Amino acid sequence: MDKVEAAKAIIQEALAGSQAPCFTCSFQAEDVAMLHLLLGERPDVPVLFLDTGYHFPEVYAYRDELRERLGFRLVNLTPNLSREEQEKLYGKLYETDPARCCQMRKVEPLFQALEGYDTWFTGLRREQSPTRANLKPLEEAILPSGHRLRKVSPLYDWTLKEVFAYLAVADLPYLPLYDQGYLSIGCAPCTAKPLDPKDPRSGRWAGKGKLECGIHLHGKEE
Repeated sequence: MDKVEAAKAIIQEALAGSQAPCFTCSFQAEDVAMLHLLLGERPDVPVLFLDTGYHFPEVYAYRDELRERLGFRLVNLTPNLSREEQEKLYGKLYETDPARCCQMRKVEPLFQALEGYDTWFTGLRREQSPTRANLKPLEEAILPSGHRLRKVSPLYDWTLKEVFAYLAVADLPYLPLYDQGYLSIGCAPCTAKPLDPKDPRSGRWAGKGKLECGIHLHGKEE
């Protein structure tokens, strides 16, 4: 069984036991491959996008392009404070306290949304970061509230080369920022081109000692 068929099998098994699945999507390459696979099994699955207000313009344009093309059910999750409100109160937190910025603009909105689901699909891959090297295809996520849900990462053992090969076969465009040398793309102020070509996330939060925003560091993953 090749990796595409293996991923489909994981998706099918997870969906068979789920009453309320969702998928978190940043519209990076692996997420789009995962999105395409998942839509093939559950066209109406909610696709959760963390609209932090700090994304590259290219990300918003690409998101809307794919939504028009694939017709998925997009759910934009927004923080309690707008970008302008946060900066008025706290200044540029992404410079002074990026962990708090991520907590307010990513972690809290997502965890609140996940309370309504029992299965959480992701596009995470082991190759992405040392913090993800032991990623399993099926895990349990435990939210701060105590709510438990299955966390499913069918592309856990895919390489970036395999991801792009899938997109090519599926005739799906990829985020144009990859052509500029970016390999891991988050909020614009905290995303740079990789400092180490062997570590795609080495351009994230450069110099701040961060590899994760906090979404994937909870429950059994701590």
